[in-house]
Amino acid sequence: MFRTVPYILQSFWQSLRLLVLLQVMAFFQLSSPGSSTTALKWLGFVAAVWVQAISGNNYTFSNYSDALKSLMNLTQLELNNLSVAKDVGKAFGLLAGLASDRFPTWLILLIGSVEGLVGYGAQWLVVSEKITLSYWQMCIFLCMGGNSTTWMNTAVLVTCIRNFRKNRGPVAGILKGYVGLSTAIFTDLCAALFSDDAASFLVMLAVIPMVVCVIAAFFLRESPPAATPAEEQEESRFFGVFNAVAVVVAVYLLAYDFVPSPSTTFSRVFAAVLLVLLASPLGIPIYSFFFASRKRSGPDIEGQAREPLLVEEVNTTESQDRFDDVAVQKVEDVAAMEGEEEEVGKKAPLIGEEHTIFEALRTVDFWVLFISFLCGVGTGLAVMNNMGQIGLALGYADVSIFVSLTSIWGFFGRIISGTVSEYFIKKAGTPRPLWNAASQIVMAVGYVLMALAVPGSLYIGSVVVGICYGIRLAITVPTASELFGLKYYGLIYNILILNLPLGSFLFSGLLAGLLYDMEATATAGGGNTCVGAHCYRLVFVIMSVACIIGFGLDILLSVRSKEVYNKIFTSKKSKKSLAAAASDGQ
Repeated sequence: MFRTVPYILQSFWQSLRLLVLLQVMAFFQLSSPGSSTTALKWLGFVAAVWVQAISGNNYTFSNYSDALKSLMNLTQLELNNLSVAKDVGKAFGLLAGLASDRFPTWLILLIGSVEGLVGYGAQWLVVSEKITLSYWQMCIFLCMGGNSTTWMNTAVLVTCIRNFRKNRGPVAGILKGYVGLSTAIFTDLCAALFSDDAASFLVMLAVIPMVVCVIAAFFLRESPPAATPAEEQEESRFFGVFNAVAVVVAVYLLAYDFVPSPSTTFSRVFAAVLLVLLASPLGIPIYSFFFASRKRSGPDIEGQAREPLLVEEVNTTESQDRFDDVAVQKVEDVAAMEGEEEEVGKKAPLIGEEHTIFEALRTVDFWVLFISFLCGVGTGLAVMNNMGQIGLALGYADVSIFVSLTSIWGFFGRIISGTVSEYFIKKAGTPRPLWNAASQIVMAVGYVLMALAVPGSLYIGSVVVGICYGIRLAITVPTASELFGLKYYGLIYNILILNLPLGSFLFSGLLAGLLYDMEATATAGGGNTCVGAHCYRLVFVIMSVACIIGFGLDILLSVRSKEVYNKIFTSKKSKKSLAAAASDGQ
């Protein structure tokens, strides 16, 4: 096992050297400060993608849960409560949300990475039988491992959505997509390098996120968002490249899952190519740096492109002097800041405007979003946490392929829904929650299929749950920012993901654990086991009903937020018209 660790570390070291080189080049390109800023912003996004590609370790519990169950002689309810403890760690993500407004991004990343190193490191010591921990001690370390990802996710999402606020859908889709892929990345790397050894898998979960977060801490920071329509279009093109690379990675991982008994050499080549694919987005900041440098050396068109933005910012179509517009805007901004407290006291903000935490919590829309989110992610987590036992109950000795399928198709759900929902907002003002509603219905159908236990239903169910769970996460992230604003987004996001521990407790810890134990038979040593379709049938039926309830709530939220998305559609349409007019006038 440890012979391949230097190989992995060497790959990370080569990536770090390339990143440092680009940072130094950008720093010393004094003649083109704009190119440096743009390149560093994209470099930060690449680092964010890497962090997300390793921050889905919270979804990998099924890969080593069976080892924990046999080693600690646990019942299914006790094992499920361990998975709940893992998800309860996300409840403390509120701390990360509060910290995101007070501490720099690099510090938040390092806190998460150190916590993950301790949490998963302790689990590795137990599984490798180097130490023995009591049940409640294991709960604490699982909780720490779960909480570590909230710091990473908060640092990445808050920073990137602020940096690319005009393309929130694609940003959320790409970043959440790589979270979905991370389970497959860890699973396939462990299968390729360590033959699915549970102890080796936990070493990867402890060490690799630490290394990646240390690298990202140097480069991920807040940068000015796009200031002109041309820059927004350039962002959209680059996001298209990120999507294409991510799809290639997903297909590559999926293809490996269906290779029967790969040789050691083949597996190592697979791992090497995978690392190259994950490093390939570095080409975007490099291209941005050199392309922007050549662009700055040509005619100065920046002033021409900026004028439509100023017209938009003061919300007027009068042909006033550009500098007067800026002055007027500054006076209005100062007045708004001075009267902020007064305005808040006079009336509550409307949906679509900036909300404080307490203002958001007092709205019906927040709780509709919260409960519908619970119905989707809570049931999805129950399947992912119990995938090991579901597979064994249906007669599958190795469930790693189902874990990987859920992860990969979760990626497709995340990345496609982010891009498609953004397209339909620009095209017709379609409310984002409508896509959540569609995913809830499809997920309900998937649960019915798994309840019937028809041949191949677990394959179909893994794909359906992965896609719909991915859509749910990718759509809710930008939806929250569009309905309640960006000012307190870090904390609002972490309140919403309280649904992960809550849903895990309700659907996995209580529902699945209790109903499984009712059907199971006791085994020697104090554990239990259940084989057959009946083990989880009632669980799937109840979860399908929960998804139908979630569907109704998402439809309600779509109706209530229609006005917000109409305004976004009108704003984007006006911006295109201004850009076209400016282009015709040149």
